[in-house]
Amino acid sequence: MVRLGTGDLTYEVSGEDWGELPDGWTYKEATSVGVDSRDNVYVFNRGTRPMVVFDRDGRFLRAWGDGVFTTPHGVTIGPDDAVYCTDNGDHTVRKLTPEGKLLMTLGVSGKPSARMSGEPFSVPAHLAVDPRNGDLFVADGYGNARVHRFTPDGRLIESWGESGTGPGQFNIVHNIAVDNDGWVYVADRENHRVQVFDAAGRFETQWVNLSRAAAVYVDHRGSGLVYVGEYYGGIQTNALGTDLGPRVTIFNRQGIVRAQLGRSSYGDEPGRFYSPHGICVDSRGDIYVAEVSWSDYGSSMDPPRELRSLQKLIKVT
Repeated sequence: MVRLGTGDLTYEVSGEDWGELPDGWTYKEATSVGVDSRDNVYVFNRGTRPMVVFDRDGRFLRAWGDGVFTTPHGVTIGPDDAVYCTDNGDHTVRKLTPEGKLLMTLGVSGKPSARMSGEPFSVPAHLAVDPRNGDLFVADGYGNARVHRFTPDGRLIESWGESGTGPGQFNIVHNIAVDNDGWVYVADRENHRVQVFDAAGRFETQWVNLSRAAAVYVDHRGSGLVYVGEYYGGIQTNALGTDLGPRVTIFNRQGIVRAQLGRSSYGDEPGRFYSPHGICVDSRGDIYVAEVSWSDYGSSMDPPRELRSLQKLIKVT
């Protein structure tokens, strides 16, 4: 295996799709990944079955979601192991049991709000749960430039954000996470940054010098570190450039970089990525990275081909 990282954050990665899919099944592309309290891994994908669940060793447990989702985009596992699935083609977020039973729906199926209206939802991207009180934060996402905060039972409390490049403004609110103190981390993808807010939406700071920050995850159970998945930020003529993404950057909560995983441009080789679109960490500190490699690369190859879209980075030190 190839090793990535430096110092006290070192990982082994095989560069192959992780998880023992049943014969004939495919991810096509994994759009998001989540881990529950037992370290079971939930892979939201656009392949054979929308949600595939494995144990931490990659053994298949179950699958569900057939006929339910239009465009799988984001999955979040709540503190009680509820599964929140963001469907940006349906403009909804569904709360389900670990077995796939529907508990609640945010938004109206197939009925988006007007683009840039600020009203929920217009092509939402992801959801985060406040571990202190269960409040829900939705990154609304492609058709809006907003974060919406809901009560645990789905009542809208407030919204914030607008289109732009300044503090508190967004250019694709693509992913969101909340730490144990209630700080809200927003992957502001096309502004190449992560913005940090309090729970009421007051801007605190921003982390810059990133590529296209597409995914963000806070480790609630262990280190408290913040993991950011970044798309490639260059153009075709400098596709051999280094340190332009795609990569994973690990911060402490003060915004100091602890490690960056991946220096080379996109590719199949171990230690490289395509498009880190979703990210999570299990209780042992291992990292799971879901990549939209079909949409961004494989679909336009000649001939088109399915690429690796789910990696596990096993923590060594």
